[in-house]
Amino acid sequence: LGWEWTQVGETPESHYGHRNVILRDLADEAIPARPISAAGSRVRAIAASLPRRTLMVLANLGDARMHGFARHLTEWRDAERCPEGVPTRELPRDCMESAATPGELFSKLRDWGSAALVIPHGTAWGFTAAPLASWQTQLGASDHDANLQRLIEVYSGHGNSEEYRSWRPLERDAQGAIVCPSPTPDYVPTCWRAGEIVERRCLAAGESAEECAERAADAREQASLAPGRANERVVPFASGDDWGDAGQCRDCFLPAFQLRPLLSVQYLLALTSFGNPEQPWRYRLGFIAASDIHSARAGTGYKEFARPLMVDGQRGGAPPRSDWDASRSLPARAERASEVQDAGLLAGRDGPPDDRIGSMLFTGGLVAVHAPARDRGAIWDALARREVYGTSGQRTLLWFDLVNAPGGAPRPMGSEIRLRHAPRFRVRAIGSQKQLPGCPPFTASGLPAERLARLCRGECFHPSDERHRITRIEVVRIRPQQVPGEPVDALIEDPWRTFTCEANAAGCSVELTDDEFTVRARDAVYYARAIEEPTPAVNGKRLGCKRDAQGACTEIDAAPLGADDDRLGDVEERAWSSPIFVDYAHLEASEDAPRGAPADPEPGSASATPNELDDAGGGEWSEAPPES
Repeated sequence: LGWEWTQVGETPESHYGHRNVILRDLADEAIPARPISAAGSRVRAIAASLPRRTLMVLANLGDARMHGFARHLTEWRDAERCPEGVPTRELPRDCMESAATPGELFSKLRDWGSAALVIPHGTAWGFTAAPLASWQTQLGASDHDANLQRLIEVYSGHGNSEEYRSWRPLERDAQGAIVCPSPTPDYVPTCWRAGEIVERRCLAAGESAEECAERAADAREQASLAPGRANERVVPFASGDDWGDAGQCRDCFLPAFQLRPLLSVQYLLALTSFGNPEQPWRYRLGFIAASDIHSARAGTGYKEFARPLMVDGQRGGAPPRSDWDASRSLPARAERASEVQDAGLLAGRDGPPDDRIGSMLFTGGLVAVHAPARDRGAIWDALARREVYGTSGQRTLLWFDLVNAPGGAPRPMGSEIRLRHAPRFRVRAIGSQKQLPGCPPFTASGLPAERLARLCRGECFHPSDERHRITRIEVVRIRPQQVPGEPVDALIEDPWRTFTCEANAAGCSVELTDDEFTVRARDAVYYARAIEEPTPAVNGKRLGCKRDAQGACTEIDAAPLGADDDRLGDVEERAWSSPIFVDYAHLEASEDAPRGAPADPEPGSASATPNELDDAGGGEWSEAPPES
């Protein structure tokens, strides 16, 4: 049970992103009276801007989902807002409660007192995040609660938010002004491509090189200042082929659309808050994956099929390219960006129906837990102690343990520990089961054929006795900042170690030691990725770029051929373990010191976490971690 706190800031400084609030208990007295929304959200703005007549029309179009959305907007607009400054338990039951920041959300959840987890998700998705939005703005002591915010989503159907890259969509110059960065061999900023498109059109119209260069510079400036994807509107009627893969991560695994590297999970783990020099702290979050699909179909990655049904935002095939009238393009002479920006916004389209965003939406991921039982409490406890991992949709089995902890018992993923000797790890992974067509025989006894067809087109989770091969195991090492302003590029080592796996039905198991740990004498974060053999996946083609001799994307193939085109392409499905956080034990501290007095305490901890109890000798880690 829970809800999503949906926040999109208009500026980098005001952007906190989306968080899912998950509740443990189901007793009436434990459930908050109302969900807590994000103040100033886009949904509220949409509801406020639509006239009631428009909402009535939407509600009567005959589409059940549109009817539900219109009803939601109407209720949202008409609801009484809760008064500010009143404790959450004393508010009127039916008012709409909101929190402007994560800190306010955490405070309200603490006031209510129910067991909850707050999970940031879709963090690096550029469609809803400003290009310069960064985790740096959330390093204030009030922006994190280590008891509530213990997990983060690395992957969903909206793409992968795990990976950091050194390129930037935009930059600030020495005076602090926003400017368009130059392209690199592996990344072309959208603002830069806007200038290239305008300059190419200008030259084709016979204008001078000087005039066209000026127009290109103007387009880059306008695109740099435009919010979100509006940067593309400065070039009206530009096609997907014009934009190519501008703004996209070329070498990431199924990346979020227009990836924001400063909102990636890896960047977050490399940061340290030095707001209070006496008590620096860091985010220590476990990893999950999820679906993020808006049609109530959780776990859609069990089979790669039925793109319109199993991928978010897909209602069928986009119109074929032949439906696009190229004569609608504006004359090149009118294309000084400042002159045509309004025309582009009024046009209301990006160009041909190439479905670029739709081509970078995928089937959903899964969260897996290591728990001694399958009851609600055991699963919750595994989530709370971060003994969890995420997959890109398949059911890979994964273990990641520190095997040379003091006392002899292995420490599982999600653990925090303080060492003075080199940590040694063991990774074990077993590939997911290959799927059989159709549904298991027992399914028909529980659901009629019509119901199965509507839910999943008659394709259920139907595992065989054969498993996919684990081809390699990758281990990532991140050494968080030690001093304010320390550059993070060299701190994120991805991959730090790679191990090739032999074909084996029992999976793959490796051990490794970080011999540099004692030499460098600094804290480190480690996690593992288990990579499966390539298999076809929905939208595995992504943009379908065709490149020239210089590697530039000159044409894309993002439009599905029809409703039945799944745009299958080979993908290396994977699983991400939660990290193990290893702090270096300096001489004044003993190894495996209690977390009650850590070198880098996290704010907001009102009570001991499972790992704190463990390090103090009161935990449950005397036994080896149970099987999944």
